[in-house]
Amino acid sequence: MPKMKTHRGAAKRFKLTKDGKIKRSRAFKSHILTKKTAKRKRNLRKAAVLTSADQNRIRRLLPYA
Repeated sequence: MPKMKTHRGAAKRFKLTKDGKIKRSRAFKSHILTKKTAKRKRNLRKAAVLTSADQNRIRRLLPYA
């Protein structure tokens, strides 16, 4: 059986933590930043962990992660 292909779009967006959870970056940080407060932009820098329902979907796209 041939090797499975990794979904390259997902590979660029998601990373695994040491305990096997999947990290993602937050949305709404790319433009129109002037009207957002400093606190809000600072909190958007922090990575978030996927929910369990989304983790199952993303794991299928990252077979070797």
